[in-house]
Amino acid sequence: MTRGGSDHLPATSPVQRAQVENLYVEAMLLADEAHSAFAAAREFGAGRSDCLLQLSLACESLKTTTRLMHIIAWLLHRRAMIAGDAGAGPDDSAARIGEPIPADWTVCAAFDPNIGRIIAASERLFERIAGLEAGWNAAEAAQPVQAMLQQLAARL
Repeated sequence: MTRGGSDHLPATSPVQRAQVENLYVEAMLLADEAHSAFAAAREFGAGRSDCLLQLSLACESLKTTTRLMHIIAWLLHRRAMIAGDAGAGPDDSAARIGEPIPADWTVCAAFDPNIGRIIAASERLFERIAGLEAGWNAAEAAQPVQAMLQQLAARL
């Protein structure tokens, strides 16, 4: 079943809308928290002589930020699809969460525990989004089969 008779937009439910909205709020709050924590860590470490730690922090900050931006882009794309935006189709690159960008936990062990918590939270959120996407894609793929089964049952 497709939404609004269009062949390229998947059916959405109020549950999907609520999930996307809740995850969007969560992702934005985590992105804001990550920005503040990494900025504070950079300021605190600016006067220190441990260049390797600062470089590691910068790398993990970029990975975390990229991970969160992928999540937010995916959620914004889903919001557009749910709203019926014709420019937001399921075949767009933003419609897929993609591959995770893993943190280097041997490096992260040297960071402040709050930074590690934020990095871990961003990885968990990415995994949740990937699982949600996989479940929705599986449900959408099953829809034509269900329709065919209903047609067969109607003929019997």
